[in-house]
Amino acid sequence: MLRNARFGMSALIFVAACGRSPRTVPDSNWSDTDAALPDATPVNICKVQVDDNAVGMCSAVAPPNSFEPELQWSWTGPDGEIYSIVTPLVANLTDDNADGAIDLCDTPDVVVVAMQGAGQPRTPGHIYLLNGKTGQQELKIATTVDATVTPALGDLDHDGVAEIVTVDPEGRLYAFDHLGAVKFGPAGQWAGDWYSGAIALADLDHDGEVEIVGGNTVFNHTGSVKWTAASTQANWNATTIADLDGDGLQEVVLGAAAYHADGSLYWMTDLSPGYPQVANLDDDPQPEILLTNINGLSVIEHNGVVKYRDKRPTNVAPNVTAWIRPATIHDFDGDGKAEYAMSSASNYTLYNADATIRWSAPVLDGSGIAAGTAFDFLGDGKAEAMYADETSMFVFNELGQAILTMPRSSGTLTEYPVVADIDNDGSAEIVVVSNPYPGRPVSPTVQVIRDKMDRWIQARRIWNQHTYHVTNVREDGTIPRQEVPSWQRLNTFRTNAQINSAGVCQPPVE
Repeated sequence: MLRNARFGMSALIFVAACGRSPRTVPDSNWSDTDAALPDATPVNICKVQVDDNAVGMCSAVAPPNSFEPELQWSWTGPDGEIYSIVTPLVANLTDDNADGAIDLCDTPDVVVVAMQGAGQPRTPGHIYLLNGKTGQQELKIATTVDATVTPALGDLDHDGVAEIVTVDPEGRLYAFDHLGAVKFGPAGQWAGDWYSGAIALADLDHDGEVEIVGGNTVFNHTGSVKWTAASTQANWNATTIADLDGDGLQEVVLGAAAYHADGSLYWMTDLSPGYPQVANLDDDPQPEILLTNINGLSVIEHNGVVKYRDKRPTNVAPNVTAWIRPATIHDFDGDGKAEYAMSSASNYTLYNADATIRWSAPVLDGSGIAAGTAFDFLGDGKAEAMYADETSMFVFNELGQAILTMPRSSGTLTEYPVVADIDNDGSAEIVVVSNPYPGRPVSPTVQVIRDKMDRWIQARRIWNQHTYHVTNVREDGTIPRQEVPSWQRLNTFRTNAQINSAGVCQPPVE
């Protein structure tokens, strides 16, 4: 069921800040190592342009009093499938302007997994495509999938349109095209327990074909198993991919261990398994791995040396869900250095890179393993943090004060809010999912929040996987043959990039 409405004051709490007027559709893209287009070549704003330049500085700033959030649309799943407990995704998957092509001039689609029931292991559900502008349901994929696994979106067959990759309730890999047809599946088997896992896509060996990663299993682009790591980290995970050793090939980063593209072990620590996040967290040029596991916060150097381990700065005791939660990495305060944010059951906390606390805000989330995100909605160089707990979705300012509190309900699994320009209007939106939870008001399955005058700074029009870090995917859903290391450009993880007419940009440092 679709609903378009504005929040009443009883349902939305916000404060005024700065914004700006929306722009027309820009030529926004992310580049890899292909050659640049000649200056004389006309620019087609509907296509990702080849551009290997460094990230430019963002110049868009906001007019006064423009942080005025409202509900753009909401959607409730049909046939009792009103529970969504994994992260929503965004990509162009439909030809909305009927010009015969699916490209950046079409309206992006929101990809949602919904189910009946509260999300026990291997719960069956279905994938839905929703129009990003209106929330209208465009497609329900008939094949049953595991509704506790976050899919990934990416072009596997080089046709210019992303496929949707996930697993069925038995852990067998599937890929669907944009019309919902099965591209392959049931295919290779996810090793171990895939409950609450997530799919990731990357070209590990730069051969032009995309690898699919789920837990400690690597599949080829047709769904066959290439190799399975020996590490026992196949559940409660969101494996990521990064070139840790600088040899031009990607490593599969399981958190407590990392493997080369061919499946050989790069390093393994004695830390407990957990969620890996990759960014530059110190003064050297190499990346670090932030590991969030049952024991707390740890940082591992790119070569496997543990820099610090098992910190619990909020004094929440270790247990099965309090600390084993994904984190988001961003320069929240505009000082040129990355911070990270995550929850620990009763707190959502922003940390310096050394795990000292910047601020901590109370939340209610003892039930799950949810993550957060961040975005500089106002173009002022200070990113707002976002988190959705069991009862609310929050936006926090640079002091940790909640400037938006939107009701939602969830038992919280691996879902988190995402930010993208989902309606192609030149202004970012927030997408958050919900699921009925005992003792909580029932919320729509999907809610989308915008500025009421569309003045928020524009974000990219894609969010393709749980471990999204901008350089892992082009805006048209193609996976780079040679991925630019994210820590060398934006140095973010689980946050989206601002864009302008020249492409991806970064707010200036104070």
